[in-house]
Amino acid sequence: MAHGKREDMVVHQEEPYNAEAPRRALAEQQLTPLDSFYSRNHGAFPRIDPRTWRLRVDGHVERELDLTLAQLQERFAQHTVVATLQCAGNRRNGFLGIRSIPDEAPWGSAAISTARWSGVRLNDVLAAARLTEQAEHVEFLGPDVAQDARPPQPYGSSIPVAKATADEVLLAWSMNDQPLPVEHGAPLRVVVPGYVGARSVKWVHRIRGLADESDNYFQAVAYRLRGEAIGTVALTCDILSPDDGEQLIAGPTSVTGYALVGEGLDVARVEVSVDAGNNLQEATIDDQVGPWAWRLWWTSVNLPPGEVQILARVRDSAGAMQPESAEQLWNPKGYVNNSWAHVHVSSYAV
Repeated sequence: MAHGKREDMVVHQEEPYNAEAPRRALAEQQLTPLDSFYSRNHGAFPRIDPRTWRLRVDGHVERELDLTLAQLQERFAQHTVVATLQCAGNRRNGFLGIRSIPDEAPWGSAAISTARWSGVRLNDVLAAARLTEQAEHVEFLGPDVAQDARPPQPYGSSIPVAKATADEVLLAWSMNDQPLPVEHGAPLRVVVPGYVGARSVKWVHRIRGLADESDNYFQAVAYRLRGEAIGTVALTCDILSPDDGEQLIAGPTSVTGYALVGEGLDVARVEVSVDAGNNLQEATIDDQVGPWAWRLWWTSVNLPPGEVQILARVRDSAGAMQPESAEQLWNPKGYVNNSWAHVHVSSYAV
């Protein structure tokens, strides 16, 4: 298995490695197995010796820190958060029928995954460094050099101080109760629940307090929408099973999927239709595994014979619904397609 991933991964790029699991694999359990967790990279996996690795904390701080992994584990209390990470380009393939998006991976529905992350709270480390009042943002830098940046540079990103000091943001060394794999950022990565995956920097080795957003390419140029850096995740849901283009027997058919809402909200209702939304039925939503995790859902529909479009949509606890059409969301980089979910299947009577 390449990079510890299942053999049927949908590989969009070999180097740097970018891949997602078949969508049906995500429906099997609320925590995504490590071999099915999506992999989004802008550079080759860096070679890091954990024995010599250090985390430097500087910038607008009163006390600069230089910490080994052992010091992090010994000096700060360990915490665990169940959180879903989602690539900003998840469901990009839903845009491609509207207009092409050159030089971007055609991510399907599975550039999203959920794990149990363990490590230390970023806020505890920042408190030890004593951020100054000048610090409005916190920057994360990794060693992985991205050739698609202009100019080529190591990957970096930043988040506002208000989010960086929230209890849910971790510096993680464990994933699903196992040591963090190199492919997912070992020895240490940032996990920013509720934000797009681009802000959860892998292989982090430097953290800086800044007065402004990071000037790293992936904060200042990429991962922006309508002139603003993409931060919090958008209300979305998608169908995991059946798969697009699948041939099925007409009649009772199980439909499963996931729903993800924004910060501080919950999934209130998922509705599914097999007749273009004329008739909608409410899906059953699985129990919540954490406030920062997706909700898996399922229902059974009566599939008529012929060509059928199955759609799904979600409402959050504030009453908002995801936008209906991908056409109104299309953008040149294919970010944040959170339109209604659709799969097209063929069914036949027996």
